[in-house]
Amino acid sequence: MATQCVVKVELTISCKNLLDKDVGSKSDPLCVLLQSTGNDQWTEVDRTERVKNCQDPEFSKRLCIDYHFEKVQKLKLGVYDIDNKSVDLKDDDYLGGFECTLGQVSTVKYGFYICLIVADEVKDNRAIVLEVEARNLDKKDMFGKSDPFLEFFKQADDGSWTLVHRTEVIKNNLNPSWKKFTVSVGTFCNGDFNKPLKSKCMCLSSLKRMQLQNCNFKIEAQYTFLDYVMGGCQINFTVGIDFTGSNGDPRSPESLHYLSPDGTNQYLNAIWSVGQVIKDYDTDKLFPAFGFGAQVPPDFKVSHEFALNFNPNSPYCQGIEGIVQAYRAALPQVRLYGPTNFSPIINHVARIAAGAAQQSNAAQYFVLLIITDGEITDLDQTKQAIVNSSKLPMSIIIVGVGEADFKAMEVLDGDNGVLKAPSGEPVSRDIVQFVPFKSFTSAPREALAQTVLAEVPGQLVSYFKMRNIIPVNPPAPSK
Repeated sequence: MATQCVVKVELTISCKNLLDKDVGSKSDPLCVLLQSTGNDQWTEVDRTERVKNCQDPEFSKRLCIDYHFEKVQKLKLGVYDIDNKSVDLKDDDYLGGFECTLGQVSTVKYGFYICLIVADEVKDNRAIVLEVEARNLDKKDMFGKSDPFLEFFKQADDGSWTLVHRTEVIKNNLNPSWKKFTVSVGTFCNGDFNKPLKSKCMCLSSLKRMQLQNCNFKIEAQYTFLDYVMGGCQINFTVGIDFTGSNGDPRSPESLHYLSPDGTNQYLNAIWSVGQVIKDYDTDKLFPAFGFGAQVPPDFKVSHEFALNFNPNSPYCQGIEGIVQAYRAALPQVRLYGPTNFSPIINHVARIAAGAAQQSNAAQYFVLLIITDGEITDLDQTKQAIVNSSKLPMSIIIVGVGEADFKAMEVLDGDNGVLKAPSGEPVSRDIVQFVPFKSFTSAPREALAQTVLAEVPGQLVSYFKMRNIIPVNPPAPSK
């Protein structure tokens, strides 16, 4: 699992044509930011300064909040006319406001303009990139050549040195070249980015220090997930649903496709959970949705890649609600069959992602959600499809419903080892995340999305970094 870190973002607020509530002067507006805690409860996160006598304020204080891609973070912004020194807003006039999610990065009406940016004071996106080699090292080992490795240090204000990075050990080599590595500039300055960088690089073997011959480094930008999304990258969401016979007759309450009295099942719960997060990162809200493993009308041939709306030329559904409606409409029209093949739908999305990759920009990324009930049949073909897809702007999420054996899915996930194609070719990067739905049956609805989507930001960044592609509209350089 990827290690998640907290990202700070800021909201810059300005207003136009606010109501004038004061007699003899204009309003004195202040903007407050609230975040939903569930059950229609809200908690204050931050507030701006008060601007006196102004109907078109541009607040200088930015509103700071922690950002989590894998969550739907519901926000409420309200502007109040402040006429006293109390921090309680109940006795102040409400001038206007609106609700949105933190994922919705856009111009919002209601007389407000809202801009989401990464907080400069908590992030420096520069990193030191080092490529180090040594030549003709002394032979220090009694029975063989040296086994050198590098240690990279930073110097504190008191002159002491702290280890920042240690490289791999290169066995039996007197002329080593280590893998390129990066160290964040922020690591050196502890948040004070005006400090001069003080560092040293030592080559060691058998705990004996040796002098390096070449140590080349440069400082370059390290872009984050928000840099790419804010820079114009769209996340395209596609759903693939398992309609194999092992799900059971949809008319039977024992079936995984059975719609409960409230109109839901595990498939729909997974679609809602993941879709509610992803939808905020796609402007047109048109999501392709497919089924696999069913006999499809009118000739009822088995298909492993049929449009859920039965329109192969336009498999798009309008919003997450459109996917749900297409699924419910398809259930009584198809015949559940088999086998359980993943590779056709993975290859389908990969072909689209390959077209986007040819543009050589960071404009599009693709997330495929596969929901399945059982053991995969075309494992080798699926491994090959995933290896091929790992070279493309694409991630794959697999949610297993029911009580089947999902060992093969855990292999595809790659958390316990590098996934390889039958030919032995390894994935270029980790792009698959698998979770069993049964692990979340007693958890809050949003818990599933938080788990399956947690790795997507890192996967997106890893792809564009692998291709040396910067955001379409990169952020201003750090000062």
